[in-house]
Amino acid sequence: MWAIIATWRMALEGVQEAGNLLKEGKSSGEAVEHAIRRVEDFPYYKSVGYGGLPNEEMIVELDAGYMDGNTMAMGAVAGIKDFANPISIAKELSKDTVNCVLVAEGAEKYAGKKGFERKTMLTDRAKQHYRKRVKEVREQELKPYDGHDTVGEVALDSAGKIVAGTSTSGLFMKKAGRIGDSPIVGGGFYADSEVGGATATGLGEDLMKGCISYEIVRKMKEGMDPQEACQRTVDELDAKLKKSRGFAGDLSVVAIDKDGNYGCATNIQNFSFVIYRENEEAKVYLANCIDGKTVITAASQEWMDQYMQERMAPIQE
Repeated sequence: MWAIIATWRMALEGVQEAGNLLKEGKSSGEAVEHAIRRVEDFPYYKSVGYGGLPNEEMIVELDAGYMDGNTMAMGAVAGIKDFANPISIAKELSKDTVNCVLVAEGAEKYAGKKGFERKTMLTDRAKQHYRKRVKEVREQELKPYDGHDTVGEVALDSAGKIVAGTSTSGLFMKKAGRIGDSPIVGGGFYADSEVGGATATGLGEDLMKGCISYEIVRKMKEGMDPQEACQRTVDELDAKLKKSRGFAGDLSVVAIDKDGNYGCATNIQNFSFVIYRENEEAKVYLANCIDGKTVITAASQEWMDQYMQERMAPIQE
């Protein structure tokens, strides 16, 4: 049995290609890396990789994480600039037992020595988004933060290995050096081939507070199915945050177990995810929090068309 699940509609094409790799008997690590690179390289997805939205100084800082559920090996980069595929750098770092989480200049030096592709990641389109948001904040008193959609993926291959990976440009107009949950093992991602894997997207500062991806896998280990584990974990963290301070940020998660069963939970509206499993077609689903529970429905073709139209539409500054 092979399967791959990912956050957001933007992962669809990469998941389809990764599923074909899994179908051919390739490893879950290769599948996750390929699928995430596909998103990183597409300039119209403004929260990941090339075309990702910059920080408040108009600099693109990227985060990524990778974990092998067989060996518990993990690698991560944070605040890295001007390298094309941070997921590949994180995967390479997972081969080390020490120095496997690197940030900023240290991550860039490592990537350069390893021969990873240097690339100016700030696009003209991202600059337009930045100028438009600066104007909106000034004229409408809006909060600057927007566009924090991490691509997170979990794959199970036919040999039973589970791998999880993430990639993001983080909060739009974040403070320089800000790091969210995406490169944090147990926060943005977690994998254990004996149990399952999970990944998260939303407000990183809140997702980290619940060690959310680890908690989902822990609950699956205790006997919960992926859907129950996802829902229970989101519910608990959402309630804890609201009790302690009155509100909770966006919390959305997906997971698969060692048998290829999957789950999803969210505390927002219009969270999308992609699932592709052996003997099935790749599908996009919408998850909405209704009366405190996650309701999942198949995405319509109309919704799919509108999704891409919105992301590729000209920007009116």
